[in-house]
This record gives sequence, C-alpha cells and structure tokens, in this order.
Amino acid sequence: MPMRIVLLGFQNAERSSAGNTILDRRDFESKRSLECVVRQGQVNGRPLTVVEAPGWSVGQTDDSTELLKREIVSSPALCPPGPHAFLIVVPVNISFTEAHRTSAAEHLELLGTRVWPHAMVLFIDGGHLGNRSIEMHIECEGGALQWLLEKCGSRYHVLNSKRTRDGTQVTDLLDKIEEMVAGNDDHHYYIDLNTEEVEKQKKEAMERARQREINVQKKREKIRERMGDFTKKEVE
Repeated sequence: MPMRIVLLGFQNAERSSAGNTILDRRDFESKRSLECVVRQGQVNGRPLTVVEAPGWSVGQTDDSTELLKREIVSSPALCPPGPHAFLIVVPVNISFTEAHRTSAAEHLELLGTRVWPHAMVLFIDGGHLGNRSIEMHIECEGGALQWLLEKCGSRYHVLNSKRTRDGTQVTDLLDKIEEMVAGNDDHHYYIDLNTEEVEKQKKEAMERARQREINVQKKREKIRERMGDFTKKEVE
C-alpha cells in the first residue's frame, strides 16, 4: 500500500533529517525554505510520498507569515488524496517548552481539529538519549510534551538520524502508521474543499509572480537596449 506522510515542526526541528532518514537518501536540504518540499521514494518496495512543510517559529501563530500558514494548510493537497500521517518532528536535544506546545497546537489546528487522529510525534535523536529511554525522556520533559503526546493519542516513534543504515527503525515507523490508519477505520486525512482552494490560490499567486518577473526582465532588456543605442550614438 502506498503511504503518504507530512512532516511538521518548528524551525530547526530537523524535519529534513527525518525525511532523509525515512527515504534513506539526502533528498531534503537542511536550509530554511518558505515552501513545502515533496519527495518520493520506496521503502521495502512500498511507494512513499513525503511532504516537508516549512517550520514555524516558536511563538503565537500571529508571528507566522500568511505564506507560512498557507503552506501548512495546503501541505495535504501535495500528497493527494490526503496523507496517512502527520509527523510532528521533535528533536530530543531541545527542551520542549510551553511555548513549543502552544505553537504546535495553534499551527496544527490550522489543519482543523480532525488532524489529531492522524498525528504522531516523531522524536529525532542523534545519539543524545544515550542509555536513557525515550519514556524517561518524556517523563523528565514535563507537561508540555506530555500534552502533545496525549493529543496524538500517545503515538510516538524515535528515529536515530545517525543510524541511517538501520532500516528497521523506518519499517517500525511505517508499521505504527499502518496501525494508526487502521484505528481510523483505514481512512487517511481527507483534503477538504478549503484546502484545495488554498492550493489553487497559491498556484495562481505563483503564476502571477512568475509573470511579474518575466515582465520585469523584459523591461530591463528594453532599458539595456536603449542604453546601448544611446552609447552608440554618442560614439558616432
């Protein structure tokens, strides 16, 4: 069965690292992007589509640009007919504060309250856990992280970005997503008309921006031509 995943999280949350580990290749760049990035691959013969949405800053949604909000809202439309899972990427080496919790809640709810049954926390560990279990880490982090996990139905998984050759951690993740889908009566997150409309508006805005750039380039070429003619006349 093909699987479709959307990666969400705050800026510097290692979403790109998560996507690269899942697809087992360096398709996602770590540099900051204002637009969603879509990559496709296979895991054990299973077709996989991964969408990385741009990260939000840790603060209120009012601090996020309208473009960022639209990108998050339109992210499900980039893997039609809708994603099986929204993975909220949380690095274990960053303390998950109340500000992180508030930001995650407000940005996830841009997708509607029905996003939560399809959501899972994806912890990214680069070896920081050491001998400590993820359960101990969750307990030590306190209420903010525990609230997020409760909203996700206590669903979580750990990916070690340093163990890229360990394919079992990815297949275990896909198994957990399959289990989550089964708990949703085998339904994925459905794209509503509002989401499709946002994606349509985004494409139209991008086309207008492209046309403006073309017009600017044409004007610049005309100015250069005129300057060239003027220079020739002076020489003559």
